[in-house]
Amino acid sequence: MITVDQAKQIIAENITLLQPVNVPLNLAARHTLAADIYAKFDIPAFRQSSMDGYAIKFEESIKTYTLVGEMAAGTNQSLTIGNGETSRIFTGAPLPEGADTVVMQEKISRSADQITIEDPKATIGLNVREKGAEIKAGALAMQAGSLLTPAALGFLAGIGISEVTVFPMPKVSIILTGNELQQPGKPLAFGQVYESNSYSLSAALKSEGILDINLLWVNDNLESLTETLHTAMNESDVVLLNGGVSVGDYDYVIAAAEKCGIEQKFHKIKQKPGKPLYFGTKEQKLVFGLPGNPSSVLSCYYNYVLPAIKALSKQQSSVKEVEAKLEIDYEKPIGLTHFLKGIYANGKAKPLNAQESFRLSSFAQSNCLIRLNEDQQYFMAGEKVTVLLLPE
Repeated sequence: MITVDQAKQIIAENITLLQPVNVPLNLAARHTLAADIYAKFDIPAFRQSSMDGYAIKFEESIKTYTLVGEMAAGTNQSLTIGNGETSRIFTGAPLPEGADTVVMQEKISRSADQITIEDPKATIGLNVREKGAEIKAGALAMQAGSLLTPAALGFLAGIGISEVTVFPMPKVSIILTGNELQQPGKPLAFGQVYESNSYSLSAALKSEGILDINLLWVNDNLESLTETLHTAMNESDVVLLNGGVSVGDYDYVIAAAEKCGIEQKFHKIKQKPGKPLYFGTKEQKLVFGLPGNPSSVLSCYYNYVLPAIKALSKQQSSVKEVEAKLEIDYEKPIGLTHFLKGIYANGKAKPLNAQESFRLSSFAQSNCLIRLNEDQQYFMAGEKVTVLLLPE
């Protein structure tokens, strides 16, 4: 068996970025840019008012102006004003020719076609967005490696970008094994349990923006599993096998992986839960053999699978590590790193009850995993430990 940190290092060394693709901007949310983006135009493309008000050619000695026209946002009509003249103007509208200042409408008084400025702080250039104030044509708008957040998408749309080159999200297949599994909503026969791992894994993946998920069910049969795994490898970037990675008579994952030409990188980690975790690769594709117990599945997912999946798309894992004070004394055997379901708040972490790997009720309440290292047996209240904050 290898250590937790060794396993993470091995996985990291076997990550190859997915090939960039071009996608429409409206489908690019949460992706990482794979190429620099440069502005094609000055934005704004014209001198623009940032207020509803009156456009003037500013002269300190002139306080009263004659109204000669109006400029609305989106107008394609030009207008020229001279000294002592003004145009009604609205936010976003182009300035008339000859204008250099906008006085907001609350700072004037008006009588018929005459306005008088009542703003003692009025200066030339007030409330005017200059051409190219957002960005100049040819300037670097966004660097490769940037995450496309909602604000980033809005910015790119605002400078006329309609398509971007990004690292795609991986395609993921989830293979569920186990003759004992029954779908929720159907009656349980003797010896059956309700299958829940597809629900938790699919939801976890979708919350990260990974939508291309293929769910496959297979009986505990080597031939069937091998065929299903082969199909999944052809269709996906990442395959998550669920169950069948231990050493029982009906655990066929390792044998099926060998038959499919998958190179084993490790099998079994010094940890609890999730000791039987398997990891292998074929070409640039990743294969994880997850234990069948629900708590083990999610512990392994957040520790190993999610960071790997995000790295394929050149992104950081959304699981953040922080240091926290343990709220209670805790004892465990030496030799395995323990990941305890817990609650983190105000710099403190408290383990929950029901830590067994088959129990998901505590995981449903937790917001963190508390890491207790393998070489320590006793942990005292107030002692600092590493905590993995789970994505919301």
